[in-house]
Amino acid sequence: MKRTLILTAGLAALTAAPALAGGMAEPAPAPVTIAPAPVAAGTDWTGPSVGLQLGYGDVSTSGAANLDGDDVLLGLRAYYDVDLGDFVVGGGVQYDTADIDIGGVTTLDSVTRVGVRGGVDLGSNWIYGTAGWAEARTSNAAVGDSEGWFAGVGYEVFVADTVTVGAELLHHRFEDFNLADLDAEATTAAVSVNFRF
Repeated sequence: MKRTLILTAGLAALTAAPALAGGMAEPAPAPVTIAPAPVAAGTDWTGPSVGLQLGYGDVSTSGAANLDGDDVLLGLRAYYDVDLGDFVVGGGVQYDTADIDIGGVTTLDSVTRVGVRGGVDLGSNWIYGTAGWAEARTSNAAVGDSEGWFAGVGYEVFVADTVTVGAELLHHRFEDFNLADLDAEATTAAVSVNFRF
Protein backbone atom coordinates (compact mmCIF):
# COMPACT_ATOMS: atom_id res chain seq x y z
CA MET A 1 0.00 0.00 0.00
CA LYS A 2 2.83 2.32 0.86
CA ARG A 3 4.42 1.55 -2.48
CA THR A 4 1.17 2.26 -4.35
CA LEU A 5 0.85 5.68 -2.73
CA ILE A 6 4.44 6.60 -3.57
CA LEU A 7 3.99 5.37 -7.13
CA THR A 8 0.74 7.33 -7.53
CA ALA A 9 2.34 10.49 -6.13
CA GLY A 10 5.34 10.02 -8.40
CA LEU A 11 3.18 9.58 -11.48
CA ALA A 12 1.17 12.67 -10.57
CA ALA A 13 4.39 14.69 -10.20
CA LEU A 14 5.72 13.45 -13.55
CA THR A 15 2.44 14.29 -15.27
CA ALA A 16 2.46 17.83 -13.85
CA ALA A 17 6.16 18.42 -14.52
CA PRO A 18 5.87 19.38 -18.22
CA ALA A 19 3.21 21.96 -17.38
CA LEU A 20 5.35 23.54 -14.67
CA ALA A 21 8.63 23.31 -16.56
CA GLY A 22 7.89 26.40 -18.61
CA GLY A 23 5.98 28.07 -15.78
CA MET A 24 2.66 29.73 -16.44
CA ALA A 25 2.39 31.08 -19.97
CA GLU A 26 2.36 34.87 -20.15
CA PRO A 27 -0.65 36.39 -21.91
CA ALA A 28 0.02 37.70 -25.42
CA PRO A 29 0.42 41.49 -25.50
CA ALA A 30 -2.55 43.45 -26.82
CA PRO A 31 -2.05 44.60 -30.40
CA VAL A 32 -0.79 48.17 -30.67
CA THR A 33 -3.26 50.42 -32.46
CA ILE A 34 -1.81 53.54 -34.07
CA ALA A 35 -4.36 56.33 -34.37
CA PRO A 36 -4.28 58.27 -37.64
CA ALA A 37 -2.85 61.76 -37.48
CA PRO A 38 -5.58 64.35 -36.90
CA VAL A 39 -6.68 66.11 -40.06
CA ALA A 40 -7.02 69.88 -39.74
CA ALA A 41 -10.58 70.98 -40.31
CA GLY A 42 -11.03 73.26 -43.29
CA THR A 43 -12.22 76.81 -42.76
CA ASP A 44 -15.55 77.68 -44.34
CA TRP A 45 -15.56 81.25 -45.69
CA THR A 46 -19.25 81.15 -46.61
CA GLY A 47 -21.32 83.85 -44.95
CA PRO A 48 -21.55 87.57 -44.23
CA SER A 49 -18.90 89.77 -42.62
CA VAL A 50 -18.69 93.37 -41.42
CA GLY A 51 -15.56 95.26 -40.54
CA LEU A 52 -13.59 98.41 -39.93
CA GLN A 53 -10.72 99.54 -42.12
CA LEU A 54 -7.89 102.03 -41.78
CA GLY A 55 -5.91 103.09 -44.81
CA TYR A 56 -3.85 105.67 -46.60
CA GLY A 57 -4.74 107.26 -49.91
CA ASP A 58 -2.63 108.99 -52.54
CA VAL A 59 -4.61 111.06 -55.08
CA SER A 60 -3.41 112.82 -58.24
CA THR A 61 -5.32 114.67 -60.95
CA SER A 62 -4.57 115.41 -64.58
CA GLY A 63 -6.18 117.19 -67.51
CA ALA A 64 -7.80 120.43 -66.35
CA ALA A 65 -5.45 120.59 -63.33
CA ASN A 66 -2.37 118.73 -62.14
CA LEU A 67 -2.84 118.39 -58.39
CA ASP A 68 -2.09 115.82 -55.75
CA GLY A 69 -2.66 114.99 -52.10
CA ASP A 70 -2.47 112.14 -49.63
CA ASP A 71 -3.80 111.35 -46.18
CA VAL A 72 -5.54 108.79 -43.95
CA LEU A 73 -8.87 107.08 -44.73
CA LEU A 74 -11.18 105.43 -42.18
CA GLY A 75 -14.05 103.24 -43.22
CA LEU A 76 -16.60 100.46 -42.91
CA ARG A 77 -16.99 97.33 -45.04
CA ALA A 78 -19.58 94.57 -45.48
CA TYR A 79 -19.27 91.42 -47.61
CA TYR A 80 -20.92 88.11 -48.36
CA ASP A 81 -18.62 85.31 -49.50
CA VAL A 82 -19.19 81.77 -50.77
CA ASP A 83 -16.59 79.03 -50.22
CA LEU A 84 -16.44 76.73 -53.28
CA GLY A 85 -13.70 74.47 -51.92
CA ASP A 86 -10.50 75.60 -53.60
CA PHE A 87 -11.90 79.05 -54.39
CA VAL A 88 -13.87 81.77 -52.61
CA VAL A 89 -16.06 84.33 -54.38
CA GLY A 90 -18.06 87.19 -52.94
CA GLY A 91 -19.25 90.74 -53.18
CA GLY A 92 -19.74 93.71 -50.96
CA VAL A 93 -19.55 97.40 -50.22
CA GLN A 94 -16.96 99.70 -48.63
CA TYR A 95 -17.24 103.30 -47.46
CA ASP A 96 -14.21 105.41 -46.53
CA THR A 97 -14.35 108.88 -45.04
CA ALA A 98 -11.39 111.10 -45.85
CA ASP A 99 -10.01 114.61 -45.59
CA ILE A 100 -7.41 114.60 -48.36
CA ASP A 101 -6.42 118.10 -49.48
CA ILE A 102 -5.87 118.02 -53.25
CA GLY A 103 -3.57 120.90 -54.11
CA GLY A 104 -5.57 123.44 -52.08
CA VAL A 105 -8.34 123.38 -54.70
CA THR A 106 -10.64 120.76 -53.18
CA THR A 107 -10.76 118.03 -50.58
CA LEU A 108 -11.60 114.38 -51.13
CA ASP A 109 -14.34 113.75 -48.54
CA SER A 110 -15.22 110.11 -49.16
CA VAL A 111 -14.87 107.08 -51.41
CA THR A 112 -17.60 104.47 -51.83
CA ARG A 113 -16.97 101.10 -53.49
CA VAL A 114 -19.28 98.30 -54.60
CA GLY A 115 -17.49 95.30 -56.01
CA VAL A 116 -16.83 91.62 -56.36
CA ARG A 117 -13.87 89.57 -55.22
CA GLY A 118 -12.59 86.08 -55.89
CA GLY A 119 -9.50 84.12 -55.04
CA VAL A 120 -7.74 81.02 -53.79
CA ASP A 121 -8.87 79.33 -50.57
CA LEU A 122 -5.72 78.53 -48.56
CA GLY A 123 -7.56 77.16 -45.51
CA SER A 124 -7.53 79.71 -42.72
CA ASN A 125 -6.55 82.47 -45.16
CA TRP A 126 -7.15 83.49 -48.75
CA ILE A 127 -5.74 85.81 -51.37
CA TYR A 128 -8.02 87.48 -53.88
CA GLY A 129 -8.48 89.94 -56.70
CA THR A 130 -11.23 92.55 -56.50
CA ALA A 131 -12.83 95.10 -58.82
CA GLY A 132 -15.96 97.19 -59.17
CA TRP A 133 -17.68 100.56 -59.18
CA ALA A 134 -16.41 103.51 -57.11
CA GLU A 135 -17.51 107.05 -56.33
CA ALA A 136 -15.36 109.93 -55.10
CA ARG A 137 -17.01 112.89 -53.35
CA THR A 138 -15.26 116.24 -52.99
CA SER A 139 -15.92 119.40 -50.98
CA ASN A 140 -15.81 121.82 -53.95
CA ALA A 141 -19.06 122.05 -55.94
CA ALA A 142 -17.18 123.40 -58.97
CA VAL A 143 -15.04 120.26 -59.02
CA GLY A 144 -17.94 118.03 -58.05
CA ASP A 145 -18.09 114.28 -57.52
CA SER A 146 -17.22 111.48 -59.88
CA GLU A 147 -18.11 107.87 -60.50
CA GLY A 148 -15.40 105.52 -61.65
CA TRP A 149 -13.90 102.09 -61.04
CA PHE A 150 -11.40 100.33 -58.81
CA ALA A 151 -9.32 97.15 -59.02
CA GLY A 152 -6.77 95.55 -56.73
CA VAL A 153 -5.67 92.65 -54.57
CA GLY A 154 -6.35 91.60 -51.01
CA TYR A 155 -5.51 89.06 -48.33
CA GLU A 156 -7.56 87.89 -45.32
CA VAL A 157 -6.73 85.49 -42.48
CA PHE A 158 -8.62 84.09 -39.49
CA VAL A 159 -7.14 85.15 -36.12
CA ALA A 160 -10.06 83.77 -34.06
CA ASP A 161 -13.17 81.65 -34.76
CA THR A 162 -15.19 84.61 -36.07
CA VAL A 163 -12.55 87.34 -36.54
CA THR A 164 -10.28 87.97 -39.53
CA VAL A 165 -7.74 90.62 -40.36
CA GLY A 166 -7.06 91.70 -43.90
CA ALA A 167 -5.11 93.99 -46.17
CA GLU A 168 -5.97 95.50 -49.55
CA LEU A 169 -4.15 97.52 -52.19
CA LEU A 170 -6.54 99.25 -54.60
CA HIS A 171 -6.18 101.47 -57.68
CA HIS A 172 -9.03 103.88 -58.58
CA ARG A 173 -9.82 105.90 -61.69
CA PHE A 174 -12.35 108.80 -61.85
CA GLU A 175 -13.18 110.77 -65.05
CA ASP A 176 -16.63 112.25 -64.48
CA PHE A 177 -16.17 115.43 -62.41
CA ASN A 178 -18.15 118.65 -62.92
CA LEU A 179 -14.90 120.34 -63.90
CA ALA A 180 -14.44 119.47 -67.57
CA ASP A 181 -11.45 117.35 -68.54
CA LEU A 182 -10.48 116.63 -64.93
CA ASP A 183 -9.29 113.07 -64.36
CA ALA A 184 -8.17 111.60 -61.05
CA GLU A 185 -6.32 108.49 -59.98
CA ALA A 186 -6.06 107.23 -56.42
CA THR A 187 -4.14 104.41 -54.81
CA THR A 188 -5.21 103.21 -51.38
CA ALA A 189 -3.63 100.71 -49.01
CA ALA A 190 -5.72 99.58 -46.04
CA VAL A 191 -5.85 97.05 -43.23
CA SER A 192 -9.11 95.75 -41.80
CA VAL A 193 -10.61 93.84 -38.88
CA ASN A 194 -13.67 91.80 -39.85
CA PHE A 195 -16.32 89.96 -37.88
CA ARG A 196 -17.73 86.93 -39.71
CA PHE A 197 -21.11 85.33 -39.04
